[in-house]
Amino acid sequence: MPDFHTLDDLPNDLTGKRVLVRVDLNVPMQDGAVSDATRLKAALPTVLELSDRGAIVLLLSHFGRPKGQVRPDMSTALLVKPLTDLTGRSVRFVEDCQGEHAARAISTMTAGSIAVLENTRFHAGEEKNDPELSRGIAALGDYYVNDAFSAAHRAHSSTEGVAHLLPSFAGRAMEAELKALQAALGSPERPVAAVVGGAKVSTKLAVLLHLVGKVDHLIIGGGMANTFLAARGVNVGKSLCEHELTGQAEAILDAADKADCTVHLPYDVVVAREFAANPPSLRTVNVHEVAADEMILDVGPSAVEALGDALKTCRTLVWNGPLGAFETPPFDTATVALARIAAALTTDGSLVSVAGGGDTVAALNHAGVADDFTFVSTAGGAFLEWMEGRDLPGVSALLQPRG
Repeated sequence: MPDFHTLDDLPNDLTGKRVLVRVDLNVPMQDGAVSDATRLKAALPTVLELSDRGAIVLLLSHFGRPKGQVRPDMSTALLVKPLTDLTGRSVRFVEDCQGEHAARAISTMTAGSIAVLENTRFHAGEEKNDPELSRGIAALGDYYVNDAFSAAHRAHSSTEGVAHLLPSFAGRAMEAELKALQAALGSPERPVAAVVGGAKVSTKLAVLLHLVGKVDHLIIGGGMANTFLAARGVNVGKSLCEHELTGQAEAILDAADKADCTVHLPYDVVVAREFAANPPSLRTVNVHEVAADEMILDVGPSAVEALGDALKTCRTLVWNGPLGAFETPPFDTATVALARIAAALTTDGSLVSVAGGGDTVAALNHAGVADDFTFVSTAGGAFLEWMEGRDLPGVSALLQPRG
């Protein structure tokens, strides 16, 4: 991965310098309160370090989908109190993210102070990467720091446009994310395994095609595995299956063969006639014994044991998506079991494990092992696009040479 500037490349003494920090404050709210502060906490190391170094810290973020309209229920003013509580410092609110009004408010701030600027998406130009808005935002700062990997796949004014107009740096969370991803697929220790799960092949075709040329073992689970099983002539009964994509599934299997990538599909499965918690029709069968009125809802124990054995031969693991319908017991069993094997190997120092995506994080938390993985990314779309091998505009902008 090319070099990018980090906070270490900024002057150590930033007294009075205005630093625009793109963070991801797009947190879920319930009854007017933040229901999951994970993203706010992720921003703290960068925010507090810059404040301690004397900077005037100006936080930029989107919050919800206001589509260019001013929506009081999506104002970042709602985040001032939770940010104040988490930082232990006074956090101001600035009623715009560009323009004269914002500039005047910022001009009264002192060294080390922190402010959250208004929702960038209140401006229609944000999602269009409008050069005029980018210039307006950039005019408020002396430096730009991007600490929002989760928004890095979007070429928006606050994630990409501003980075070309000011000296630009990766924040601590962005730096950690990029280093972890480089270790996982950029220049990994081999052999490399990837676990790709989830409901539909259609959402991850590009990911799978990219991975077969990058990894040694590709473990396919979740509903998407049924499409691959059908492509191999297996009768999957009433299971979720995109039969129209069996041709693409065959092409991925062929590409894997040519790339010497071993594809692992379940050979025993947990089935039921109805999708419900602990259904009476629950049974574990060979994959060729699924009845016409049954659906596959999880990977079976023999297959999980074999997958664990495969992981024990690997040095690097990338994981996106659950192996079964993990929200409904007992169809979380395979995901939990394999996650615990991966966590134990990581703790032993024999495996570098990187996982990402909302469902994946939820599954690892459910298994109680998220903290044991080498790195867990909360990014959804950005993590998937990285797994597809695509350039992320918010990252690429940090790599741009400047004169």
